[in-house]
Amino acid sequence: QVQLVESGGGLVQPGESLRLSCAASVSGFAIETMGWYRQPPGKQREMVAFAKRYGSRVYADSVKGRFTLLRDNVNNKVSLEMNNLKFEDTAVYFCYAELSQSTYWGQGTQVTVSS
Repeated sequence: QVQLVESGGGLVQPGESLRLSCAASVSGFAIETMGWYRQPPGKQREMVAFAKRYGSRVYADSVKGRFTLLRDNVNNKVSLEMNNLKFEDTAVYFCYAELSQSTYWGQGTQVTVSS
């Protein structure tokens, strides 16, 4: 069983920054992919960013140049540096991990961008 624990959400104004963090508890297996999805109010969940274990990072077009995903393979952690936040970034952000052909999700953390 893999557990993902997220932290770092909150309320910010447009143009401000936030950092989300996620730690995965897993032993004996290598996590293949770690990343983030988000679900805006009234909308479907959408990919934000992810990284394969030894691959490059992939970002949604809407966050390129503003968000940076950092992955720590040794400690099974992933973080999302979010800069220049916009109203449309308001969503519940979910960390996820893929290993052994299964996908595991965190509980979600709320990010609200409001003036």
